[in-house]
Amino acid sequence: MRSVYVKVLVWSLATLLLSLVAFIGVTMFVSIRDAGGGPLQRFETSQLPFVVEAYERDGAAGLRRVLNRIATQRRGFHYLVGADGRDVLTGEDRSAAISPAPGIAPPKYNGHIVSAVRSTDGRYYYISLMDPPVEFQRNIPYYMLILCAVAGLCWLLSSQIARPLVTLTRTVERFGGGDLAARAGSHRKDEIGELGRAFDTMAERISTLLAAERRLLQDVSHELRTPLARISFAAELAWNGEDTAGAQETLRKEIRRLSALVGALLQVTRAEGDAASVKLEPLNVEDLVAEVVSDCWLDSDTRDCRLIFAPRSKVLIDGDYEVLRRAVENVVMNAIRYTAKAASVEIGLETSGDTARITVRDFGPGVPEEAIGKIFQPFFRVDAARQADTGGIGLGLSIAQRAISLHGGRIWAENAHPGLLVVIELPAGAPVHSSLHESNPPKAV
Repeated sequence: MRSVYVKVLVWSLATLLLSLVAFIGVTMFVSIRDAGGGPLQRFETSQLPFVVEAYERDGAAGLRRVLNRIATQRRGFHYLVGADGRDVLTGEDRSAAISPAPGIAPPKYNGHIVSAVRSTDGRYYYISLMDPPVEFQRNIPYYMLILCAVAGLCWLLSSQIARPLVTLTRTVERFGGGDLAARAGSHRKDEIGELGRAFDTMAERISTLLAAERRLLQDVSHELRTPLARISFAAELAWNGEDTAGAQETLRKEIRRLSALVGALLQVTRAEGDAASVKLEPLNVEDLVAEVVSDCWLDSDTRDCRLIFAPRSKVLIDGDYEVLRRAVENVVMNAIRYTAKAASVEIGLETSGDTARITVRDFGPGVPEEAIGKIFQPFFRVDAARQADTGGIGLGLSIAQRAISLHGGRIWAENAHPGLLVVIELPAGAPVHSSLHESNPPKAV
């Protein structure tokens, strides 16, 4: 038997049958013990002197009165017979009741349990015929009724145990077959419910890890394009350009950046699987954005556009520097790709309450309103306005959104007419305000 349902049902029914057999056996044993001579014979022995005295004193009328009184105390048939075995009242031969056939069961006469005691002078026998205390044949319908009722309860018990296990098995099979959304969704409070909830937790964890691994492959294919392009351009300058030392320095810097990039991608992916792996430390958002602007000058120069960074405050936040830097860089690179020729990309930094806000605006064609909420989806591209020759494959903003979300922030886009404005909000510490025109003038690259 491989089915838990069948096993539970069979064991329950076997236990029921064993209990029923034991009940019947004990009942029959007690009946045999009580009817075999103990209490019954002691009663007849105690009544015999009164019966004989009533018969000898008052005759047949006195004997009937005594026997009727005894019948009211103990239901059955009671007789006084002589030494020859004949009933002193009716003359009927009852010698068979005096000496019944021996056996394991109590002696019977005419279907009744018989008990006979003899007087001390040997002249009389007092006989009592009693119905069996328990008659198995007569109680079979009641036993069957109990058996059916308990069998129904056993079936319900088996269903309560086996059915959720079968459902959980089907869910596990679906999950193993590739349906990563399959969940048990058990609301039971017992061990089976705990098993279902443990599976749901495990399935959620596995789904998150698998999704993160798939996104890692997508991110690597996207994120390696920019540093590789920079390395290629710097290598060309080092070979044919005049500033060989500068090109070599750019090469070394981009190689280091490439190594850091791979580590950052792994870090973002690991953080999505386990948010506790994000290393939060105090960082200056102005320095972070300024570094991004400095790193992106080559790309903006290639696109014949300028980067204008106008911070309005020095903002301190707790975050993972490299993860946030990659997020901001993705947004800035996205703006560079889509801004108009000879235009600019404006990057701002300010605080609003306890929130640090980074804004990146390009002066390109913008995004249709019906698609504005989809540009953060992986691989989403807007036809016509965002063409393939920009070099993007629709993952940069998706990576940025996940990185910002890991820090408890949010990112959204809106059309600026002209161009697109992307806003990043992050939980901030105490800002250090400064004058825009004095200590932090706009920086153009």
